[in-house]
Amino acid sequence: MIGIKSIASYVPAEGLDNYAQGAKFGKDQDFIFGKIGSTFLPRKGAGQETSDLCVEAVKALFAGNPALDPVSIDVVIVVTQNGDAEGLPHTAAIVQHKLGLPTHIAAFDISLGCSGYVYGLYAMKGFMEAAGLKNGLLITADPYSKIVDPEDRNTTMLFGDAATVTWMGEGGHWQLGKSLFGTDGAGAEFLRTTDGKFFMNGRQVYNFALVKVPAHLQQLLDASQLQAKDIDLYCLHQGSAAIVDAVSQRFEGGDPKRFVKDMAETGNTVSSSIPLLLEKHVMGSQHKRVALSGFGVGLSWGSAIIERLD
Repeated sequence: MIGIKSIASYVPAEGLDNYAQGAKFGKDQDFIFGKIGSTFLPRKGAGQETSDLCVEAVKALFAGNPALDPVSIDVVIVVTQNGDAEGLPHTAAIVQHKLGLPTHIAAFDISLGCSGYVYGLYAMKGFMEAAGLKNGLLITADPYSKIVDPEDRNTTMLFGDAATVTWMGEGGHWQLGKSLFGTDGAGAEFLRTTDGKFFMNGRQVYNFALVKVPAHLQQLLDASQLQAKDIDLYCLHQGSAAIVDAVSQRFEGGDPKRFVKDMAETGNTVSSSIPLLLEKHVMGSQHKRVALSGFGVGLSWGSAIIERLD
């Protein structure tokens, strides 16, 4: 069975003081920390591309897992909607070359945003099992600094740049359980780019998350024949502190303390937010069962349960 074996990440050291950004737009520190949830937003260097962030995350994975031979990698999937240059060729091919990985591997991108990690886990698992592959790298990197307008108060205080990589293979300690997915393209206008600039209708996105995510988590539990108390941690996409708080309070039977909120030093890192939580709070822990839920641009959402093997 293909499961999660390890997770590594790369978060740029340089970035923006979000309190200073807030002052520019008349927002006080209570608003920045309490509603947005991020005091610092990492930013890629001017000379860094999306593929460079991916490469740094993979290097960290190899450094932390000496037994993983780069020659043994069979597939690379990159989840991004802001790839290198204008998105052609696909970023996964560029990553393969920069890392010097063998040319017999499969490498492709998945164009999804905040739901992309959950989709990517199951796309990777299905692809690997269907093709009989042993080692895969699921990479997330979606640097919104490439598209966010620094003068847009609705977006510039939210997003941080980061990349993660999840090593998936046979004998992974964390196995993928039930999953549910959804799409509503009627909400496409709420999160979009126009002429290379990002636009977000924050109120509509907040309402979407508040209505959709708690119900989706309950549907997932019902499909898994579980109750809320059977989940040790809930790792939601870190859209903002306000969204995570609202979802945890709306979810009936759930303990808000089990909803991880950890975005102060990263911001909303799009498809990287969930694996950043898993790397820090789940890998190497004694937790048995963890629920994931990603939601955003599309509109798109995906929820899943992962379980640790004893």
